[in-house]
Amino acid sequence: MGETVSSKVYESAASAVADIKDGASLAVGGFGLCGIPDALIEALVESTATDLEVFSNNCGVDNQGLGILLGQGRIRRVTASYVGENKEFARQYLAGELEVELTPQGTLAERLRAGGAGIPGFYTPAGVGSPISDGGMPWRYAPDGSVAIESPPKETRVFGGKRYVLEEGITADFALVHAELGDTDGNLVFNKTAMNFNPLAAMAGKIAIAQVERLVEPGEIDPGSVHLPGVFVKRIVHTGPQDKKIEKRTVATEGAK
Repeated sequence: MGETVSSKVYESAASAVADIKDGASLAVGGFGLCGIPDALIEALVESTATDLEVFSNNCGVDNQGLGILLGQGRIRRVTASYVGENKEFARQYLAGELEVELTPQGTLAERLRAGGAGIPGFYTPAGVGSPISDGGMPWRYAPDGSVAIESPPKETRVFGGKRYVLEEGITADFALVHAELGDTDGNLVFNKTAMNFNPLAAMAGKIAIAQVERLVEPGEIDPGSVHLPGVFVKRIVHTGPQDKKIEKRTVATEGAK
């Protein structure tokens, strides 16, 4: 455990992630590069933790966000819904260096929420009749291009004449999230699309670590404005304004309407 200035507030991102060790599982918030816990990820990059399992909507992009850890070969397995912006991710997956479980985006969100709520599983229509439910999706390739590990078939049931597939809730050893505002009790407020996956990832983590742009005292946040109660958050780090990145910068050409 790192040195603290209160029961939840840590002096630095490095101290907050210091006990994340080899083989740990991480639920990581954000969507693309929006709302990602960049300071916590950078602190983890500076540590020695490797062989990590990650649950996140995506794995960053090349050399940004989780893509930094990926590029260093320190992620063993990824459960995600979208991986299309990272060439190194594709290379590692196809070369058999990375295990990947692809899941529908809404299913991933609900799996995280369910895990955080203590719900072991739920039935959903998403993926029924596809390899999501029937199995056979390549989780890991062998170096020769053959499939080394494939997804198993999942249980299905009929409710009201419609077939649903059983999906399991996700829990992780740690959660890394970013919030615009937090208080020292761990209550968090997220800004706009940073709501995507951050609250759910925090719920799923046994130890949720939040980096916040603004840190205030308890009572300074209107209770009705709290997006995630502090009961889910174990550690807070005040990191200041975030240096927001853009995945794909698109500008109008001269004369465009």
